[in-house]
Amino acid sequence: MRSLSGRFIEFEHIVKSYNGKPVIRDVTLALPENTTSAIVGESGAGKSTLLQLVNGLVLPDSGTVRIQGRDLDYGQLPRIRRTMGYSVQGAGLFPHLTVRDNVTLVARLEGWPAGKIRERYNDLLALFGLDDELSERFPYGLSGGQAQRVGLCRAMMLDPPLLLLDEPFSGLDSITRTSIYREMLQLAQSRDRSILLVTHDINEAAILADHLVILKQGKVIQQGSLHEIKANPADGYVRELLLNGNRDEN
Repeated sequence: MRSLSGRFIEFEHIVKSYNGKPVIRDVTLALPENTTSAIVGESGAGKSTLLQLVNGLVLPDSGTVRIQGRDLDYGQLPRIRRTMGYSVQGAGLFPHLTVRDNVTLVARLEGWPAGKIRERYNDLLALFGLDDELSERFPYGLSGGQAQRVGLCRAMMLDPPLLLLDEPFSGLDSITRTSIYREMLQLAQSRDRSILLVTHDINEAAILADHLVILKQGKVIQQGSLHEIKANPADGYVRELLLNGNRDEN
């Protein structure tokens, strides 16, 4: 595990509701840079909403989101999003594009030269254990694990300093998940990079993340390393979450 350094993402008194129903309730939170942080909680806790506040897919009703000490500028979202990779459950690939075109789309829109695109694309295939034979396939011709890897390649194409992962491994079989976990750990260590992972799986968070945030009904219940949380769980909800994780391992 790497040491925690300065703040990368900050939420200050964030409030968000949908149709009058509170989803995020006055959250103030700082996530360290060059670290994998995981937001953990049950369905409906507000995990995905909190992550989508970072790339501006969701706007807060009140409060401030900061990235590297700067307030998120909603007038500059296209530019800001180019500094972020984003991968979601089910990969979210464009069905009418081949694997190669899905992965390289943003780089082509950015005007990268063909040689640079080709080199980066080949490097990503190697990193995520994908065969070049898949390059001309469309998403419907991929297995779930292959599609998820392609989605991660696309998120990483511009080599962003921040990677946002929203339940990206949910629904995959355990063998495929274990393989992708190895690749994600390699990715996290490959350079200075901040990763924010949303997951309902405490075991997944324990494997991949240095810093955990436990969210319940839109509120932060506890945060810290897994060791710190295990040593002093904040309440019965956290204890039960840890206990269920231990059961799943057996």
